[in-house]
Amino acid sequence: MFKSNIIALAVTLTTLSIAIAPAVKSHAEERPEVEIKSQKLTDGIYVLFGRGGNIGLSVGEDGAYIIDDQFAPLSEKINSAIDKITKAPVKFVVNTHWHFDHTGGNENFGKEGAVIVAHENVHKRMSTRQEMKAFNRVVEAAPKVAQPSVTYQKEMSLKLNNDKMRIVHVANAHTDGDSLIYFEQDNVLHMGDCYFKIGYPFIDLGSGGSIDGYINALETGLALSNDKTKIIPGHGPMANKSELAAYTQMLKDIRQNVAELKADGKSLEATIAAKPSAKYDAKNGVAFIKPEQIVTAIYNSL
Repeated sequence: MFKSNIIALAVTLTTLSIAIAPAVKSHAEERPEVEIKSQKLTDGIYVLFGRGGNIGLSVGEDGAYIIDDQFAPLSEKINSAIDKITKAPVKFVVNTHWHFDHTGGNENFGKEGAVIVAHENVHKRMSTRQEMKAFNRVVEAAPKVAQPSVTYQKEMSLKLNNDKMRIVHVANAHTDGDSLIYFEQDNVLHMGDCYFKIGYPFIDLGSGGSIDGYINALETGLALSNDKTKIIPGHGPMANKSELAAYTQMLKDIRQNVAELKADGKSLEATIAAKPSAKYDAKNGVAFIKPEQIVTAIYNSL
């Protein structure tokens, strides 16, 4: 049931069907066959691009572990891509949040023996039936083997492969269970869907997301990073701190514009008509989330 929901939802959520490397393509331009491509970031850290959320990969003397795992039908290809880098099995899967384009492979990797780690709210959502009102879809509870077996509340760390990986909860951002993952020695930061480098973000209000929490998550990412940090967004190509800072300022500007209109008593319809995001629409409003959708999410979140 869970796998069928993933496939059905993949058709609906255009962003989850984007082939992200080397360039972002629309669903219409995408070839039916998905290719998993890897990019080496440091001697021990890689990023895997395919369909769905970007995957972080750590390899070394303690084995292999990944951040997110895209869709269940892609698990074999993901394993094949990892095998080209290391023959070590995947021991840990860290989920940045509960959405199926980041957790769809949990069942397959869990059956292979991987320990699944995530914020406790990810477990709560994956262990119960969820309604994604934004898309009029229902996601049934995941099988137990696909659910996180190790959870945390505020922050935890894994000291593996000669690095300390910090897993930091950012509350009510993209969802209520988001984690930022920072490799201290390798200076690599995985933002999950708290950073969409394909345009405006999807703020899942139905899963506890909010504009203020999202901006706070971006600011947390900025605080964790420096000018040499390699930043993995949830969707899109690799980024750096200056790009993350510009994205943060963009959302702050739009939030301020929407807040002022709402404070003046403008309705949602009137706020959309005022085009508070116009300055940024050409660059950020042509992918998954359109201008009226980000304005609506911000308005309803305030």
